[in-house]
Amino acid sequence: MRDTLPSGTAVEIARPSSGMATRGLVIAPDIMGLRPLFDAMAQRLADEHGWAVAAVEPFAGQESLPLDQRMTAVRDLDEQQAMVDLVAAADMLGVEPVGVIGFCMGGMYAMKAAATGRFDRAVGFYGMIRLPDAWSGGSQQHTLDVLAAAPGSAAKVLAVIGTADPYTPPTDVAALEAAGATIARYEGAEHGFVHDPDRPAHRADDAADAWRRTAAWLGGASEP
Repeated sequence: MRDTLPSGTAVEIARPSSGMATRGLVIAPDIMGLRPLFDAMAQRLADEHGWAVAAVEPFAGQESLPLDQRMTAVRDLDEQQAMVDLVAAADMLGVEPVGVIGFCMGGMYAMKAAATGRFDRAVGFYGMIRLPDAWSGGSQQHTLDVLAAAPGSAAKVLAVIGTADPYTPPTDVAALEAAGATIARYEGAEHGFVHDPDRPAHRADDAADAWRRTAAWLGGASEP
């Protein structure tokens, strides 16, 4: 069900088809934003796990931008407003605790959201640990810096990483791990290998394992 956050940002809300929700989950979509892929994901997670789920539009007011323009527009997105929207979505769900997950750019935001103190656990699927050069110079911060500014927040993070992903080079992954995050590495996987079966990079077996680890992490496991 589409709703609107106090900021005016669109949010998709999904609740279990039967029974009461046992936890909340906020989804930060990839750079292409809120669309049927994430509507379906939200409802699937709600039904499979008994969670209340909210997926938040990252490009509020710019939903029609094509990909090439989005890639350059990320630099000027208001990162603090993105965090406000993720927190507002968590509050809207009316259940505790609430975790946050995200993909690509949204994976970066999900990891940063761990530093807000609102979320008990975070999962960043191939989220940027340090900003790509094209995204530097605006309001965006390096994920490592955001986590470092909130001691203990990195320990809430599970980072799902493909070892062949140029957006998450090994030195960045090692730095995130040293900061206290838990890393799930998938050998030879490229960027975007989990969340969209239509992507050439999709790896069904690895995706299934990553979802299993995500559920375990959100359930409180120390090593999913």
